[in-house]
Amino acid sequence: MGTEDPEDYSVHLYAAYLGGAPPPGRMSEDHEVVFVVAADALDAKRRAKEKWHGEGRGHVDAVQRIDAVDGYVVALGPGDVGDRLTLDSYN
Repeated sequence: MGTEDPEDYSVHLYAAYLGGAPPPGRMSEDHEVVFVVAADALDAKRRAKEKWHGEGRGHVDAVQRIDAVDGYVVALGPGDVGDRLTLDSYN
């Protein structure tokens, strides 16, 4: 690990920043970050929108491909169906 070229992978990890209509009584948009595995940025946007849980239709404000973090290469492999995310802290 460490010498792989991320361009050789058929899918990549993306972080997407989603926005959408505010719930009733609020002035600003609602936002959330989701992670998706996709072939390219356009595919990532489509998949991210499917994960929107806010009011109305969500939209993608930003999408970023994640190939490495803090000196660690991100490698993907097949696993269980669905997401497995743990919220370690909030505020």
